[in-house]
Amino acid sequence: MTTHLKLKAYGKINLALDVLRKREDGYHEVRMIMQTVGIYDQIDLHATQKPGIAMETNLSYLPVNENNLVYQAARLLMDEFQVKQGIYITLRKFIPVAAGMAGGSSDAAAVLFGVNKMFGLGLSRRELMERGVRIGADVPYCILRGTALSEGIGEKLTPLPPMPQCHVLIAKPGISVSTKYVYENLHADMLRQDEHPDIDGMIEAIKQQDIGQVAGKFGNVLERVTAAKYPVIEEIKEVMKSHGALNALMSGSGPTVFGVFSDERAAQKAYEELRYGASSALAKQVYLTNFYNK
Repeated sequence: MTTHLKLKAYGKINLALDVLRKREDGYHEVRMIMQTVGIYDQIDLHATQKPGIAMETNLSYLPVNENNLVYQAARLLMDEFQVKQGIYITLRKFIPVAAGMAGGSSDAAAVLFGVNKMFGLGLSRRELMERGVRIGADVPYCILRGTALSEGIGEKLTPLPPMPQCHVLIAKPGISVSTKYVYENLHADMLRQDEHPDIDGMIEAIKQQDIGQVAGKFGNVLERVTAAKYPVIEEIKEVMKSHGALNALMSGSGPTVFGVFSDERAAQKAYEELRYGASSALAKQVYLTNFYNK
């Protein structure tokens, strides 16, 4: 049995996000193109002789009990398989929190993977994904990673060819957005046909490995709610585009914005503008990374 594991939990962005309808169970039917990026949280798992789950994080405001998805992930598998030993989890957060990048879901996915490996539970990736959806709709994707079409409430996943590599600038303004508020104020049934992103067209562009065409089809119906409430989102997008981004978009329910660049020098200049320049007041966290294709 492995007694110590070091794991990386990668964040995601939505290259396209469409909401089709609100379901009878209260969830929303979605259709999204998901993409893993190179920003990650670090997780250390230590097996202990003392039964139970204990954890610590580098952010004092995050819970370290059953209110944390990481704790829930460990408990789900340890209860099911009646693991007698305990586990100590150290979580170091770098993915922006409450930002539309599935940081919490990715952490939970990494812990599911880690507990399965550490205690030799023998679950396949598919079996981990089936359990992960009980914790959150994004968890199965965070186990799969890469480029994928996500449907249903996010649990129906179809792997796609890897995205052509480029430079990805990520900026989160100093605000937090309630996902519940965004979905409640979307009114998906009132959207015009031309307000929905061209998901099928984007899939075709990905298959053709044309980053320009992919970027041209970026779309997120949740922007109409979040950006209306927080104009800073559009301001960040405009800074990125004015510095040479092929396109820029809000990820998930926001408020994180990402821009993709084919030119490294342009990406670096945009990063410096948002991190240190006249536009630095717009964003609290800024990262320059790329796509993470497993």
